[in-house]
Amino acid sequence: MYTIVLLIEKVMDEADVRLVTGLHEDEPTSFVVVLPGKADHHRLVRALDDVALGHLEEAAEEVEHDPGEEGDETTRRTLDLSVAELRAAGVKAVGETAPGENPLDILTDVVDRHSADEVIVLTDPHFIEEFFHRDWASRARHKVGVPVLKLFAHSTPEAK
Repeated sequence: MYTIVLLIEKVMDEADVRLVTGLHEDEPTSFVVVLPGKADHHRLVRALDDVALGHLEEAAEEVEHDPGEEGDETTRRTLDLSVAELRAAGVKAVGETAPGENPLDILTDVVDRHSADEVIVLTDPHFIEEFFHRDWASRARHKVGVPVLKLFAHSTPEAK
């Protein structure tokens, strides 16, 4: 079985599931879904990304947002919903969180424990981090010891 560690930042939708499950259609695949802790993903950088994308309201919300508002319950719900979407598509999937100061160390541990063949980082665009190679995928490539693929998550068009 081909094992993929799938690093996500938000709940996966059907389009995200089709994207990741369609990559290895010819072989049985299992997923270990990992959600990194928010401590390592800086709110200011996310706000700058929002500005670069022209999402000024989101940038303001990002700066004003209290990181304490997001707790273990939200993390667990995000993982559970994403794992359920993958299972509904007919693939084996489990979820793990990566809390703490350095989620990449935990990601490396998950890759080792599950004898993963690949890591997929499913993320929104983070232009500032990508420019400086500080995004999850760039950092993971130097850490996990298996191929790392970066894909952009599906975005729901905003209501106008």
